[in-house]
Amino acid sequence: MKYVVMIYGADAARRIPEVKAELAGEIVSAEELQVPSQGRIVRIRDDAQTVTAGPFVPTDHQVSGLVLIDVADDARAEVVAARIAAVVGDRVELRGTLISA
Repeated sequence: MKYVVMIYGADAARRIPEVKAELAGEIVSAEELQVPSQGRIVRIRDDAQTVTAGPFVPTDHQVSGLVLIDVADDARAEVVAARIAAVVGDRVELRGTLISA
């Protein structure tokens, strides 16, 4: 089963190389995101595209990194997420992916 582990806080995401090294067998992908000031919101309103520059919320509430893991079940996903949290030194959010037909 695949899960996304979202990392918050810019300093935490800078430790993604350590996460990759520690959990190599269960990680599908792990990436640090650009700083929030580089973000953009892209919308379609009235059939027209609009783009708004960021940041949008305080940076400590911004997702700064993503880790996609592939593990056997929820229990293992929680163990891996806890290991990621320990490496980055901050909280992480764990979400399962939806299975598409």
